[in-house]
Amino acid sequence: MDTQVTAKFKILKPANEVFEAIADPERMSNYWFSSGTGRVEQGKTITWRYDEYNAEVVINVLEVEANKKVMFSWGGRGQETIVKITLKKLDDTSTIIEVNEAGLREDDPEIVNKMIGQKEGWVYMLTCLKGYLENGINNLRASLIH
Repeated sequence: MDTQVTAKFKILKPANEVFEAIADPERMSNYWFSSGTGRVEQGKTITWRYDEYNAEVVINVLEVEANKKVMFSWGGRGQETIVKITLKKLDDTSTIIEVNEAGLREDDPEIVNKMIGQKEGWVYMLTCLKGYLENGINNLRASLIH
């Protein structure tokens, strides 16, 4: 069984703006996590915090290619997954962003629910990112969960 999930959106902004919204914790806080302990850079370990859920997650940044790719691992022992975010420049004003999360455990009795939940989470994040970059909507995530 293929346990990876993928979500893909077109964002009407250049790839460098989309990349900076992912890599810069200050920009990221406008649509995704509430805060981050540092910029997304290869080899770094960063903590992202969700104030709305009183939760945090540690990511290990595995690979970064400016304006093209961010790859990181996250999750607890035995549940770690690899997230690969790729950016494809369409032209000077638009980018395709694709998020792929792989490594969900096939033998997990809750695998289907987890896959649906992760897919839903990535679509949610991309929706908030699109609203932020294209329309200047800050903290859409917070208004959707209340």
